[in-house]
Amino acid sequence: MTIIKRALISVSDKTGIIELAKSLEAAGVEIISTGGTAQKISQAGLQVTKVSELTGYPEMLDGSVKTLHPVIQAGLLALRKNPEHQAELKKYDIKTIDLVIANLYPFAETIAQAGVSRAEAMENIDIGGPTMIRAAAKNHQDVAVVVDPTDYNDLATKVKAGEALSAEFKRRLAYKAFRHTADYDFIIQEYLSENIEQEQSFPETFLINYEKKMDLRYGENPHQKAAFYQEKGKKESSITTAVQLAGKELSFNNINDANAALEIIKDFPDRPAAVVMKHANPCGLAEGDNLREAFLRAHAGDPLSAFGSIIAFNREVDENTAREMVADNKFIEVVIATSFHNQALDILKKRWRNIRLLEIADLFEKPGKAKYNFKKVAGGLLVQSKDLANIDVFDLEVVTDRRPSPEELADLLFAWKTVKHVKSNAIVMAKEKMLIGVGAGQMSRVDAMEIASHKAGIRAEGGVVASDAFFPFPDAIEKAAQAGIKAIVQPGGSIRDDQVIAACDESGISMVFTGIRHFKH
Repeated sequence: MTIIKRALISVSDKTGIIELAKSLEAAGVEIISTGGTAQKISQAGLQVTKVSELTGYPEMLDGSVKTLHPVIQAGLLALRKNPEHQAELKKYDIKTIDLVIANLYPFAETIAQAGVSRAEAMENIDIGGPTMIRAAAKNHQDVAVVVDPTDYNDLATKVKAGEALSAEFKRRLAYKAFRHTADYDFIIQEYLSENIEQEQSFPETFLINYEKKMDLRYGENPHQKAAFYQEKGKKESSITTAVQLAGKELSFNNINDANAALEIIKDFPDRPAAVVMKHANPCGLAEGDNLREAFLRAHAGDPLSAFGSIIAFNREVDENTAREMVADNKFIEVVIATSFHNQALDILKKRWRNIRLLEIADLFEKPGKAKYNFKKVAGGLLVQSKDLANIDVFDLEVVTDRRPSPEELADLLFAWKTVKHVKSNAIVMAKEKMLIGVGAGQMSRVDAMEIASHKAGIRAEGGVVASDAFFPFPDAIEKAAQAGIKAIVQPGGSIRDDQVIAACDESGISMVFTGIRHFKH
């Protein structure tokens, strides 16, 4: 148990510090402080001892050196129940310090500003602060350390009551302190890693840093606990940066599906487009001359599966589009768009009280640094770069006797961009820039083709197919021919490519190779 008699305060973020200092002084606590913090406390009419008065040295090197002194560090690290430590303190006339209140130079805020130089960033790397915090946290059996202003009220209440701080309370504060310094160091190493990442591909020790954005009611299922975390320091357009304009809180599955929808729509910037997402796979996707047309075509791709779906748009949702969304007993869980017209907002909120409406204005903003995908496995983490490979018509290799028409080529590229976002084994069918059939997550590519054909029905006649990986046998080609497919895009690379190509030639199907695979597991 610790009774607070001496406190050292040195904070960059001075929110709430005067109120806390008043509580400490009222409880008879001696306050020691540094630089601007000491000045602010003094200006509030409170008694404060400057660190320089204790050390006998002025603050040096533009304030970089002030608490890096035995009088401070020994006062923090000395074990109260260690006779040798206490004898040394007495020998050098050093008093113990019972409480440290500190937070660090605003490095993250500094580097977030436009045009900040490397020298300015380096100047905002705190040295004395982390040392002081770590010293207090190491000796948390005797010293309390507070780095989070949200803990000020709890601390003040205990001090006012003359309450000794419990071991458990100090341990929780120490945990926060080490997390605070670890987070600080992570941001610095991320800043310094710029360009180095490209040189070494993946670092030997992979560090990731997330802060909790919200607790969720539950995970994929009600018996699972869940929370949503945001990657710190990353500004990429994402669900974490979206502004929720309406509706109840997002669920675990909402976030997962909304993220998948968002990643698809990012690949279609040129014309008005809409994607209908269900269980992390698109069941509808289309472009149109306007957003209303794009939505109607996307929803028509698989209207049965679209019930309870998530919709993403690459343009502002206007009144006409909103009216189509609420017509004919449709049910939509989440809508994502660059913005919503006021009338569209009114229409959607009136139809569905709980519909989640997410606005992401900078939808097509390009991320500045290399991005990774993570997949947690038992005892480890798989890390890979994001699948950003795109192709155009000049990258396609025609391998059949029949060449695809210009219209088929446009549909092949549309289908190829789509299949990248479908769970493997993946087959998609498209026609006139509209998704008409999807076979997702199948163990057999033939089964995937049959499912896509079933979804497409008679619409498959004259349509195209995209396969995320090569065809190992010509059997899936035969299924495509039976459905009326006229062109296929696939990576190529099978030892039986010649048989697959021959099957296409026999059925009058055009086939093009991309040389790129798009597995998504």
